[in-house]
Amino acid sequence: MEVRAKKALGQHFLTDQRIAQAIVDALHGPCEALEVGPGMGVLTQYLLQREDIDLKLVEIDGESVDYLLTHFPGMQGRLLQADFLHLRLEKIFPERFSVIGNFPYNISSQIFFKILDYRERIPEVVCMIQKEVAERIAEGPGSKTYGILSVLLQAWYDIEYLFSVGSGCFAPPPKVESAVIRLTRNGRTDLGCDESLFRAVVKTAFGQRRKMMRNPLKPLIAAKAAREGWTDEEKAAFTANPVFERRPETLSVEDFIDLTNLLT
Repeated sequence: MEVRAKKALGQHFLTDQRIAQAIVDALHGPCEALEVGPGMGVLTQYLLQREDIDLKLVEIDGESVDYLLTHFPGMQGRLLQADFLHLRLEKIFPERFSVIGNFPYNISSQIFFKILDYRERIPEVVCMIQKEVAERIAEGPGSKTYGILSVLLQAWYDIEYLFSVGSGCFAPPPKVESAVIRLTRNGRTDLGCDESLFRAVVKTAFGQRRKMMRNPLKPLIAAKAAREGWTDEEKAAFTANPVFERRPETLSVEDFIDLTNLLT
């Protein structure tokens, strides 16, 4: 029995066993862990060999679920057929847990946003994603690929780019290269600013990444001016701050935190 790779689910099954073993080896134990999108179990087989990992799995594809239940004894009770993006993870893991998986490339950003929502419960993530996305997440300020996910994830996690994976390691081969990264929760417990506004500032700024900050942030600046009842002169004095002459890709996480407080 084989599982048909489904384009709609972004499925490309890893076939290189050495890569699979290396991904599993990158996850630190002991831990409870959730494997996202196990497919035909190329990572699962090695995860189950690790006595320091208490494994659960979530898979949306019914064909893959049937395969896993058939080929892996003891999978009953560990395996959930569900959409990871809609799971109430606190009902599955009352305490902290790590996340591992070959993430479907078409929803990898959504997976990371969900991980951010559960950051106090998720100390570590090891995943394979599209190489371009991995580079973007791992890059620091000043890089052309540094962007929204870079800032939002680096605010809460240390990011390590572990290794690249060629398209020939998959069936069917994807049209893009892949990479494995590890996210490790940093020591930050509070941003020191309004978090919802922080997200809005980051997303709005990178909406026009080639513009100086005063251009994409005009609506947020106008909102603050209205709240404060500023005159045109006061608004002009505020926007004379040098930060508004910078481009978003040059700002660090700390710079965005300071900017958020400025706009509060």
